[in-house]
Amino acid sequence: MTLSNNQKRKMKTAARLYAVQALFQMEASGQTVDQVTREFEDHRLGATYDEGEMTEGDVDTFRGLMEKAVDDQAAIDQLTDRALVAKWPIARIDPTWRALFRAAGAELTLKQTPPKVVISEFVRVAEAFSADGKEPKFVNAVLDHMAREAQPGAFSK
Repeated sequence: MTLSNNQKRKMKTAARLYAVQALFQMEASGQTVDQVTREFEDHRLGATYDEGEMTEGDVDTFRGLMEKAVDDQAAIDQLTDRALVAKWPIARIDPTWRALFRAAGAELTLKQTPPKVVISEFVRVAEAFSADGKEPKFVNAVLDHMAREAQPGAFSK
């Protein structure tokens, strides 16, 4: 079965959301990346619940983000810290946003997707977690700063 570009895009978008959820779960539960990745691949990526079917996530995108976010967490957290105001180091922000910045930072440092696409996609993920609508603007500003540092050549045009 050949997937359309639109289906592939939706699967990558879903994988980004699942990566944020998995990174959050790792921090909250103390589980290892292998445990959480296996759980998501076995039970969540495309699972069916009473409320309906979850969008199938692109497994390669999900695994790549998880591995990079965990392997390079210290560097990604430093990148995030530099993008946050001094009074709000990454350790003080909500764990949901910390997970989002780690997943987005992983994708930005992989340098396989244009930074503007990464920012746009993770702002959409932020909208799914936003209670009052203010967080996506905050996420956009932080990710823009992170992207300009991680991929300065992509913004010189």
